[in-house]
Amino acid sequence: MRVPIIAGNWKMNKTVPKAVALIQELVPLVAHSQGAEIVVCPPFTALYPVGRELSGTNIVLGAQNLFWADQGAYTGEISAAMLVDLGVSYVILGHSERRAYQGETDTQIANKLQAAFKAALRPILCVGEHLTDREQGRAQAVVETQLEEDLKLLSSEQVRQLVIAYEPIWAIGTGRCAEPADAADMAQMIRNVVADKFGPGAAAEVRIQYGGSVSGANSHSFLSQAGIDGALVGGASLKAEDFATIVKSALR
Repeated sequence: MRVPIIAGNWKMNKTVPKAVALIQELVPLVAHSQGAEIVVCPPFTALYPVGRELSGTNIVLGAQNLFWADQGAYTGEISAAMLVDLGVSYVILGHSERRAYQGETDTQIANKLQAAFKAALRPILCVGEHLTDREQGRAQAVVETQLEEDLKLLSSEQVRQLVIAYEPIWAIGTGRCAEPADAADMAQMIRNVVADKFGPGAAAEVRIQYGGSVSGANSHSFLSQAGIDGALVGGASLKAEDFATIVKSALR
């Protein structure tokens, strides 16, 4: 049985003191939440102090990105080994904001996925369509193309360890959500693509999240859908009580 995974993407928010304060507030709220994996992904500057606060808790440390090379002349980048050195277990890759603002390509994302697995990090791969794609009936085709390119360097065993976050771009940070049934349909399509490329075993084990304006008020409607195994949470993860509510809605 797939264990639900709730991951908070803090994006470019929280100085170190504020990050530590948020974790100190969150830890007791979810301390007894068994049956779901809880991940927080603070900015790079807060990874070490947040990691210290998480020691001995049921919350796992994640990062928001990595570079595909082990080391070298890559100013401003961070390697998988550097993240592991900080106690990071998960890493978000291919987020639509990085695709848009940093011009990340599917080829680069495929290389990053391979680098993550090489370092024993578990990636959370983000895929999703623009509003025009959905309005023109191309949402599933767009996501399928992303998956074909992003997963092309991976083995079936690696894909079994992967988390895929379906995040319709038009729903991220806008307060506008996909319909739960549409999210479930997309999750099933993603699982079908994985089955076609990597076999039914990998498809049965890969975890698929929904992301895009997830809140404490709407999380149950998504997490109760068959095939949706968790949520990638943006703004609501910056408020301890809201994030805790989402975690509790994932418990089965």
